[in-house]
Amino acid sequence: MLSAVIGCSGRNPTVTGVASATAVAVRTVTVVERALERTSTQPATVHPFYRAEIRSRASGYAAEVKADLGDFVKAGATLAVISVPELLKQREVLEARVRQLEAEEQRAEAGVELAAANVLSMRAKLSQAQSEVQRAEASLAAAEAEFSRTQDMVTRQSLQDRILDEVRKRRDAELAGRDVAISGIRSAQADVTVAEARRSSARADLQATRAETEVTRRSLDELDVQIDFATLKAPFDGIVTERSLDPGDLVRESSDVQDHQPLFVVSRIDTVRVQIPVPEADAAWVRRGNPIRLSFPSFSDEQPIETTVTRLSGALDPSTRSMLVEADVANPQMKLIPGMFGQARMTLETKITSNVLPARAIRFRESGQAYVYIVGDDETVSVTPITTGIDNGHSIQVLGGVRLGQRIVDAHLQRFRDGQKVRILPEFNDD
Repeated sequence: MLSAVIGCSGRNPTVTGVASATAVAVRTVTVVERALERTSTQPATVHPFYRAEIRSRASGYAAEVKADLGDFVKAGATLAVISVPELLKQREVLEARVRQLEAEEQRAEAGVELAAANVLSMRAKLSQAQSEVQRAEASLAAAEAEFSRTQDMVTRQSLQDRILDEVRKRRDAELAGRDVAISGIRSAQADVTVAEARRSSARADLQATRAETEVTRRSLDELDVQIDFATLKAPFDGIVTERSLDPGDLVRESSDVQDHQPLFVVSRIDTVRVQIPVPEADAAWVRRGNPIRLSFPSFSDEQPIETTVTRLSGALDPSTRSMLVEADVANPQMKLIPGMFGQARMTLETKITSNVLPARAIRFRESGQAYVYIVGDDETVSVTPITTGIDNGHSIQVLGGVRLGQRIVDAHLQRFRDGQKVRILPEFNDD
């Protein structure tokens, strides 16, 4: 409370002299030094902690409506089910397509196994051809040796020329057999190359079939998501504060939320957000954790709610030149209803010592300039402009224009002029 000296007597003192008869009786207050807190009292509005507008991403008819206005719902609880038979039919088609592709995968896998076996067979034939060449090479070497020996003996005339001709023919036969074996190797190598190419082709076919199957499965998953949209669920624990859906209603997909009324609105109100618009003059002083005292007309007979600043926007709304401040308030009994209006008194700064006057003793001109009526020792009035600071609704900080201990005319209906005589009534403290 501000200590101010004012008149307390209701009796009219005895007036003597002409001057006393014309002087206006006034009460005065004294400029005192007081520790003030910077506060801001602003309107406050209760909002849900969370508020979700539930719309449909699927078109159909409302088959079931499981939640009604005022119902408490848990997160994930079903609010309504939309009938979407065409999507269910599409799902059956995609499931059949997946089964078909899985069968094609099995056939492609069998083709890969067959191609791999064919490669092994061709490689075995290649090995066999290589063995044939080795055998032919050995036979040819033996024939060459026999031919050389026979030719030597014919040269020494130990054998007839006829024998040499027979040996030559056998050698030529073995040489031809070797050439045939070598041709067999080339043919077997070509067969191996073809078999490996077929195996690669079979593997590619298998990968393509698997990829197509995966694409179809993903299409099925996408369709399942669309079908899930037909079941409207609560996003969090809360109360159904709006419902506009009845069984049998036609529901259309809400591609543009501006053109569609929400089917349900779910609000979480076990904890609420109290939103407070703080004017530009006070916005710079708001900090997280600043104390807030909330009062509501609906609970005028109860103690104010004590809380703190939880968050602030950090920017001014260009249309209102105010900054949004929020305070979270526990609401276990659901007494605070979204939309409820109240008043918030925020303490913005620690106490500072300064000259103060009661708010009622300070006048303001139409221009906004503050001034006071100072009463001098000769009981004459001096109209003095002042500079004001913190205003807590009861007391106002005076930054300049008056001195500590000066007497100021208290609340009075009459306007005074410089040099006007007044009569000061006896004083008392309002503490």
